Amino acid sequence: MKFMSVSENKGENTAEGRVYELGYLLAPTIKEEEVPAVYGNLKELILSLGGEVISDEMPRMMSLAYTMVKVVTNVRNKFNTAYFGWVKFYMKPEKVLELKAKLDLDPEFVRFLITKTVKENTIAAKRFVRDDMSHRKAPAAKKDKDAGPAPEINKEEIDKEIDAMVAV
Repeated sequence: MKFMSVSENKGENTAEGRVYELGYLLAPTIKEEEVPAVYGNLKELILSLGGEVISDEMPRMMSLAYTMVKVVTNVRNKFNTAYFGWVKFYMKPEKVLELKAKLDLDPEFVRFLITKTVKENTIAAKRFVRDDMSHRKAPAAKKDKDAGPAPEINKEEIDKEIDAMVAV
């Protein structure tokens, strides 16, 4: 299998093609040792439709946020886990419709999403966040230098204004 890099002029979204990303969930019924073959078949499908793979990630098993249902040959299958993977590729828009049609018919795909994107890496870097934030002090309120001292509050005047607003 030959993977071609996207040339600089094809890295832009042009009239002849554009960059897409395919995020997908594979059925957990696939044996773990068969996942690389399914993954390879997907990349071969992209190449056979005239696409060029830019970057990708091998599918890995993960728990789903909610139960997903896929009907295959009149049997309703429910999934709580699936193999999640993604592929970023360059392809002509009319060929993307063919890719979608073929993936719709494939029973190994629980769900997928094809989006238009850019060639550049768009993965957000993870930030280090401390779990225990109790050691931090609340930030001090900033004082406006021009404001001067705070005015005194007259409770009787406030009570009169509240009574006036409440009285109908």
